[in-house]
Amino acid sequence: MKIEVRADNTVHIEGYVNVPGRDSRPLRDKQGVYIEQVTPGTFGRALARGAPVELRFNHRRTLGSTEDGTIQLREDAVGLHASAIVQDEELAEKARRKELRGWSFGFVARGQRWEGESPRRRYLDDIELREVSVLDKTPAYIATSIETREDDDVLVEYREDMPVDSPDYQVEETTVIDTQRKTRDPDSESLMRRVTTTVEFYKMKRRGTNA
Repeated sequence: MKIEVRADNTVHIEGYVNVPGRDSRPLRDKQGVYIEQVTPGTFGRALARGAPVELRFNHRRTLGSTEDGTIQLREDAVGLHASAIVQDEELAEKARRKELRGWSFGFVARGQRWEGESPRRRYLDDIELREVSVLDKTPAYIATSIETREDDDVLVEYREDMPVDSPDYQVEETTVIDTQRKTRDPDSESLMRRVTTTVEFYKMKRRGTNA
């Protein structure tokens, strides 16, 4: 990740969000441990659809999107490349203190394949890319959330990319948090409805250590 900070709190951040064709660290779902790969071309297909992709800070605060030009995304021979220019006081201060650690992305799986056992292997061939996040810490978890879109439940997943030489990690703790928010009913301008979002955090620790 390359970072430039200007006096007016404009931050230019550039780097690779994810490298397709590379194994993830061990992940876990309700069926147990699995290894994941984003197949080459998956990000390119997602971007070609033209849907806006948000730029966020730690998956929470929205900083901009591909629609307003805050962030530019492309998949090249290496992987998903991001270049973002943001004028934001908090982000600029984090950058000055060298606290920006890396990238993460949020997506909905549209096409996937499962192969093998012990561990299972998941290949993501088609995704809906929702957002790319700049992180101020290296999260020790993956997360999923269930969003209600009209009458359907949509599984949104979040991934942090790991270095090629990263050691295996194991799940140390699982936390499930339910939150509620109000949203406008798509069939009525006045009717509001309550949507429950369930987020599962998987706290990971390095194998063979107490850290």
